[in-house]
Amino acid sequence: MPKRILQGIVVSDAQDKTIVVRVERRVMHPVYKKFVTRSKKYAAHDEGNKFHTGDAVQIEESRPISKRKSWIVLGEATGVAPGLARRRARAAQAEAEAEVTGVATAETGGAA
Repeated sequence: MPKRILQGIVVSDAQDKTIVVRVERRVMHPVYKKFVTRSKKYAAHDEGNKFHTGDAVQIEESRPISKRKSWIVLGEATGVAPGLARRRARAAQAEAEAEVTGVATAETGGAA
């Protein structure tokens, strides 16, 4: 049986050699017939500590590495959640502009 390969966004890299990856999928609601986004978090083994929060990665199913880790990182994923990347870039740009002008915005959490 082939190993499953999933794509997701790194939500935590605080642990040594471990990242937490959020994988989203869209399912149809059984009653309302609307598409709903469901997500699940997987702990994945990152040997070189190369990936950080916000990176898009591919993970592959593997033998159990620890109690919670049964996935390993294959590498960077392309084409995962382009809207998320744009939002993150806009937020970083707004934060940089706020630092330059000295004005705090609601997004950066500062009081104006």
